[in-house]
Parts: sequence; structure tokens; C-alpha cells
Amino acid sequence: MIKTRIVACCLFVAFSSFLSTVSAQNAGLNEKDFDRETRIQDDLFEHVNGTWLRTTKIPADKSNYGSFGKLADLSQLRVKELINSVSQQENADGTDAQKVADFYRSFMNEEQVNRLGAKPLQAELGSIGKIASKAELVVYFGRLSKLGVKSPVGFYVGQDAGEATQYIAQITQSGTSLPDRDYYLKNEQIHKDARAKLVQYIQRLFDLAGLAEQKELAPAILELETSLAKSKWTRVKLRNAKLRYNKLKFADVQALTGEAVDWENYFEAVELKATPEEIIVHTPSFFEDLAQTIDSVDLDTWKAYAQFRYIDAFAAELSEPFADASFDLYQKQLSGVEEQKPRWKRGVNLLSGALGEVVGKLYVEKHFAPESKAAMETLVNNLLAAFGSSIDNLTWMTDATKVKAKEKLSKITTKIGYPNEWRDYSKLKIDADDLFGNVVRTNLYEHDRNVSRLGQPIDREEWGMTPQTVNAYYNPTKNEIVFPAAILQPPFFDLNAPEPLNYGGIGAVIGHEISHAFDDQGSQYDGDGNLNNWWTEEDRESFQALTTALVNQFSEFEPLDGKRVDGKLTLGENIADLSGLEIAHRALTLARQGKPEVSAAGWNSDQLFFVGWSRVWQRKYKDQEMIKRLLTDPHSPSRYRTNGPVANIEAFYKAFDVKPGDKLFKPESERIKIW
Repeated sequence: MIKTRIVACCLFVAFSSFLSTVSAQNAGLNEKDFDRETRIQDDLFEHVNGTWLRTTKIPADKSNYGSFGKLADLSQLRVKELINSVSQQENADGTDAQKVADFYRSFMNEEQVNRLGAKPLQAELGSIGKIASKAELVVYFGRLSKLGVKSPVGFYVGQDAGEATQYIAQITQSGTSLPDRDYYLKNEQIHKDARAKLVQYIQRLFDLAGLAEQKELAPAILELETSLAKSKWTRVKLRNAKLRYNKLKFADVQALTGEAVDWENYFEAVELKATPEEIIVHTPSFFEDLAQTIDSVDLDTWKAYAQFRYIDAFAAELSEPFADASFDLYQKQLSGVEEQKPRWKRGVNLLSGALGEVVGKLYVEKHFAPESKAAMETLVNNLLAAFGSSIDNLTWMTDATKVKAKEKLSKITTKIGYPNEWRDYSKLKIDADDLFGNVVRTNLYEHDRNVSRLGQPIDREEWGMTPQTVNAYYNPTKNEIVFPAAILQPPFFDLNAPEPLNYGGIGAVIGHEISHAFDDQGSQYDGDGNLNNWWTEEDRESFQALTTALVNQFSEFEPLDGKRVDGKLTLGENIADLSGLEIAHRALTLARQGKPEVSAAGWNSDQLFFVGWSRVWQRKYKDQEMIKRLLTDPHSPSRYRTNGPVANIEAFYKAFDVKPGDKLFKPESERIKIW
């Protein structure tokens, strides 16, 4: 044993005497982005991205821009090229390629869309106008759900968090237009302006739809939505997995709303095969209040509300005046976007949502190399091993809970690039001359796919994102980490880049998603995806003390004057960033044992790792977008995602010789290490 250790040590010393030097360009680093005047020890984000931040203008059709936005643009362009390619195929009738081409053609035929105007809406608006009672209205909420239209009842079929081997009907709060309840309830000027703009928007949609007589009800619709907003749970409360898990018998759900909602008729309207015996109600108090709102608001206002919700849901796909009205509220007013996206971009986005996996299959055939998947599998395995090693070395957790944590870790499954099984769209009709019909039919297809799962085995192959999506996720009820193809490219991942940059980029993303299994909410699920406490009381208290310190750290960050990060709302993501980065560095250290030291642009391996981390969060925001995100986004703004974690990580202090007096310095006793 002693001899083995000596040999290993000697090998490390021998190899470390060699140096692999790479130019910044060959490493994929754009040194023009850096701000050499800002010390890394004071602001890692600014040092790596500062010149880019000062010289880059957010594109007129965006609310924010950076690494993610650049890759999203690339993904859009690639999808457009794929559409053009399949559009030229002969004898494609009935194929997926034909569906893609015809759906896109239907959107790009702007002349026909404009000529139709509000005509596609008329039949459904007429049906809403004929509703004769509030009982009929509530049933119609079920019809709206099928069509993909928001009503106060958010309904879907999903995994049972208490019994993750089965699907169950679930309902949650819904039905408002503005991004968050605070937009209805706060009286800062930006919120008052948003409410005024919403009233104008409602009036504009009624005008365009030929319902000018309904315009006078716009203020009443705002008042109705305000009532719904008052009843809504805050986003911080909604984060609590246990509070959201309320599995009720059908009779108890009926008792929540009394006679105001006939749930049997509602579930018939959403076309469940039978009235469910049990339902998960995420927000019970909201539905108690909804019963009172239904009773207190007159039927005419409710009908006008339903008509507005229906028009609003499809406005972006209707004629130019509808689309412009939707843009003016949701993009310009609420996010600061200056210009509508070019029509081809909107068409690509719509298509990628409606026929996501058809497009995704074409995407990976063209743009995802098998070598990338193999390299990712190695990275994931290294990160999982590093996480297990970290659990072993935790000082705040007892051995009993460590065993359970490693059991959960061992059960995490990984999906990389694209699904093993693609969705079947063979029964979906797409018509090159019927954009509105295509949108409705794809919504109905997705609804039918969702409700048909009830009573069926859990589909372990299902993906929650498409391959062309620049993102990644962790699913607690399946205990899986998922990495779509489109994120597996620079600056996150590059087969030709120095290893430390990949570990600081996609490695930290992998660590981030693994860490979600052990954040303040994910840690309440066991390895089989069930809400199940596997912690000792002592360990949970120690964990909560650490997370409280992280809440306090991030709550001090102030992106705009008087606007702070909500440390409670962003806690899960901040845990994942901190722990993911820590674990990624541990994995890099293990992976580089015995390998030559790497140098690029004057940085050594550890320094490159943190530079890689900082550059993936390159992003700037419009003020309106930042204000919206501080209320709604569980992620911290990019500057704080970069700087917040590193101030807690010992390896960062060693890499850049961070000392007292440096802005990113924290006393060792105050540094937070969770996983």
C-alpha cells in the first residue's frame, strides 16, 4: 500500500514537470472580451467579460444577450437551414419532413395570415359568448385547457411525487397575464404601467377580434386577474415541494370549491377517461379563494375574460396587428425589447415548440457528433464519482445520511444529446395553408398525449426538452439529469479545447444538475423519485444552516438600485451553482492526475477552469427584463452566478492568490461549502 502511494506520487511529480502551452485562440478564448484593468480577485465576471459588456449592444429583438443567446441564435439558424433542406425533398407526403416544411410554410405565408385576420377565432369566441351559466363557464375552462389556453385552473397529468411509479391528475393556480402577482399588487411605477398597458392590450384585442362592445369590460378583467393574483402563492412558497404535494380524494377536491366548480364535469371536459379518484392539488388555498371569485364576479365579466384569454393565447400567430399588440405588451413593455423578431425566427421558435422532436431528430443527424456524446458520458461519470467522493468527506453530515445520499447518487440516470425513442407524430395533420389550425391541432395533440398517460407505466424515455434547446435540467421524480445536444458546444463544451475549460463550462453544468438532486428541494426526494425524508434531523438542521448562509449572501446582491436578488427564490439554483462548481473542480483534479500541466493565455489549469466558468455566464440585460427576472427567475443574474460561488471555493483563492482586501475575499470561517 505504501509502495503504491509512492509510485503514484512520483508519477505526478514527473508529469507535472512538463507543460502543455496553448494559445488563447486555439483554446477558444476571445481575449478581446476581457477587461484586464479589473482584477480577477475583485470581480471574476468583469475580468473575463468586461470589455464585451461595455462594447456589446443587446440586439433590438432581445431582452438580454450573452453566451446562451448566441447559441440560441445558432440553433435557430441551423433549424432554419434544416427546414429549407426538407422543404426541397420530393415525395415527402405524410412524412415528418413534410410536416416540418408545411408547418413552417403556413407561418411564413404572412399574406394569407393577414388576410384571414380574426376569422380563425370566430367560432370559439361565439361559443364562449353563448355560455349561459357559471357552471358552463367552469366546464369551458376544461375546453380551454385542451386548446392550450390559460384559465384559473392549471391542469395536467404528471408523475406522482409521493408514488413516482404512477401518473396522476394534478391542478395548480393559473389564469393571470402579467409575469408575477407583484405586478398586480405593488404600486411601483413599473407595475402600474404594466397594469395600464394590460388594460389597453385587452381593449386592443377586443377591437381586432370584432368584439368592440367588450372593451368597456377591460378594467373589470384586470380586477378579476388581480383577485386571482391575490390568491396565488408566492414563487418562494411554490418552491416548497412538500407544501405543493397535497394528494386529495376527489370528494375533498370538490369540497375545496363547493358548488362553484363541478370537478366531475371539468375532468370530463379535459377528456380524462374517468373521474380521477385522487388528485394532487398544488395550491389548495387558491382553489378555495377561486370558488369565492367565481361567485362574486358577474358572468359577463367572466365570459369576457375567457374570450380575452382565448384571443391572447393565439395572438402571436394571428395577423400582424394581433402579433404586434402581443409584442407591445409582453416583449416591449415587460422586457424592454425594442423590435419584433424577424418572422423567420418566430416561425422557427413556434415550429420547435409544436414539432419539437421532429425538428430535434433532424438537428442531431446534422449537428451532433457521436464523439461528443462519448466525451460527455466520460465527463458525467467523472462528475458523479467526484460527487460521491465529496459526500464521503463532508464534515457536517453523519455517516447514516451519507449512506442514503450515496444511494440516491448511484440511482441518478443520465440522458445526453437526444432521446432514444422519438415521439410519434404520424396521426397529426399539418396543412401548409392553415397556420391557426396547425397550432390548435398540435396543442390538442400534446394535450391528448398528456392525458393518455393516466393509468399507464411511467415513460422513462420521455424528454422534457428538445435536442435543439440550449439548456439542461434535473427531474426529481425520475432522478435524472438531461443535457440536450445544443448546449454541448462552445463555450460550454469543445472537443478541441483544453480540458480545464470544459470542466469549468459543461463540467460545472453537469455538476449543477447533479447538485439539484441534493438542493433544498431536490434533497427531499429519494433515489426512486419519491418525496421521502432520508435525512436524520441533525443533518437536516446542519444543511439548513448552510443554506440560510447562502440565502443571506445572495440577498445582499443589488443588480439595480433598490432591487436585490431574492436569496430564497434563487436558493436551489445557487446551491446547484456553488456545489456544481466545487464538484467540477474536484473532478478536474482527479481527471488531470498524471497529466501534463496545461497553460493558455498565461493561465494555468486551475485558472482556466474558473475562466471557463465565468465566460459561460456572459450576459447583459435590459432593465425591464432584470426587474422581471428578479421577481420570477429562480436563477440569479449572471454576474452573481459567476462571482457568488467562487467567493466560497478554496480552489479559487489558491488559483488567483485571493487575499484580505480583495473584493471577492471572504474569511475562511464564512465560506460556505455544502456538497
